[in-house]
Amino acid sequence: MIEETPNPIDPPVNLARKRTSMASFRTKLALDRTTLAWIRTTLTMASFGFGMVAFFRSSQQESPSPESLRLKQGAIRFGTLLIVLGIVATVLAGASHWFTLRRLRRGEPLALSQWPLSITVAFLSAIIGLIGLWALFVR
Repeated sequence: MIEETPNPIDPPVNLARKRTSMASFRTKLALDRTTLAWIRTTLTMASFGFGMVAFFRSSQQESPSPESLRLKQGAIRFGTLLIVLGIVATVLAGASHWFTLRRLRRGEPLALSQWPLSITVAFLSAIIGLIGLWALFVR
């Protein structure tokens, strides 16, 4: 952290230091809010996956036809993939937060990676959805 020393000769320097430290503080708060949004998103994904798995496991005994059994097994696999995606995205969000904070503390330049977390999770979600559709209609 930058220590503020009064500079009677150049007061704008003191003002610039205050603004810089406040900008850094606001950046860290924004990073926290982004990470919390990711945690909410991944918890929702995993919760939906757990709900699917629990619902279709409990309903397996009600209709024993081979077609319904295949659909239920596909839904259970899809739910399990959502759980796994939620866990992986949570770990990636935490790692991203930690690395960005470390760069901020060291004063290193910040840059978005070529594959930001949002795009990565979006592609993984799309792939999981396509696999689920393929499994539903092919066989």
